[in-house]
Amino acid sequence: MKLPIITMAAVLLTLTGCERRPQQEPLSQTAGFVLPEAISNNAVAVADGPDGPTLYSFNGLKAGKTWKDTSNAAYACVIATESCKIIASVPVPEGRLASAAVSVAGKIYIFGGYTVAANGDEVSTPEVFAFDPASGRYEQKSDMPTPVDDAVIVPYQNRFIYVISGWHDEGNVSTVQMFDTMTGAWTEATPFPGTPVFGHAGGIAGNSIIVSDGVATVFADGKRKFVAAKLSWRGDIDPQNPTQISWRGVDAHAGSAQYRMAAVGDEAGHQVIFAGGGDNPYNYDGIGYDGVPAKPSGGFFVFDLKKDQWVELGRLAEPSMDHRGLAKAGHDYYILGGMDAEQKVTDRIVKFRISN
Repeated sequence: MKLPIITMAAVLLTLTGCERRPQQEPLSQTAGFVLPEAISNNAVAVADGPDGPTLYSFNGLKAGKTWKDTSNAAYACVIATESCKIIASVPVPEGRLASAAVSVAGKIYIFGGYTVAANGDEVSTPEVFAFDPASGRYEQKSDMPTPVDDAVIVPYQNRFIYVISGWHDEGNVSTVQMFDTMTGAWTEATPFPGTPVFGHAGGIAGNSIIVSDGVATVFADGKRKFVAAKLSWRGDIDPQNPTQISWRGVDAHAGSAQYRMAAVGDEAGHQVIFAGGGDNPYNYDGIGYDGVPAKPSGGFFVFDLKKDQWVELGRLAEPSMDHRGLAKAGHDYYILGGMDAEQKVTDRIVKFRISN
């Protein structure tokens, strides 16, 4: 006998650990301005610039999608005037892919990434820079003890920054590195207990971190393979001792695992927002390690830290992938650049708003 529709829906929600909000599904819209050029896999952050709240983009991959198109370019987009411009490049000799950026105490900190050589060699880089929006200048900070790329990076107490898991030269690491922006010192925090991954996504609200998905490595028939990891973890920080994080597994979100989603924490809503992502682990050009082109997702959901569960919000108007972060300014969220359905690098800026 078939179950009643309501009962069947309840069963599905139990299996996925996700609830659906009854209000109208939020959709994104294309913003009234675009980046100075198409860019993907770029580090993004928002800070108060000389002209008010400003979206910033650093490093990434340009439209050609070859090793020559790795970039150290930086852009600033003033929200009030809906205008973007090229600013001073990140002071590194080569372009960087899979770096990440986060705002703390008025400055933007840019971490790691990797370089790509003509022969295809990829090397994780240790550099950390503090960008001052007021002066437009970069200041180099202490290198990461373990250079990583494609890591999750989140701020805490407007002072500390956690660098969670990620790829280091030849494999994923479970290390959680904590940087103190006041002293410039690095400390190891409680290691990430899940399968080490790269290209995962996450955010922080209050004392709680959510990390989801990414790509794990497995060995089969004597060969290394990259596989999607649909796993989600919650880390609760001890505010008296920020190096101590109590990690525990939580339910996975609905749908398939996603690679390089855009994500950020929402302090007011006590939740972490995730959007987009690729359905198949891929190299920097958008083509899967298995030779199948990755397709972007329009999925849009949050992890509600109070309810300790996922909340599915609907579909984005513009599916996208290859992101290194989601920027939040006021009540709006912004996706800067990325790749579209044909793995084409875009200059598009998409914004959306959600209700708590």
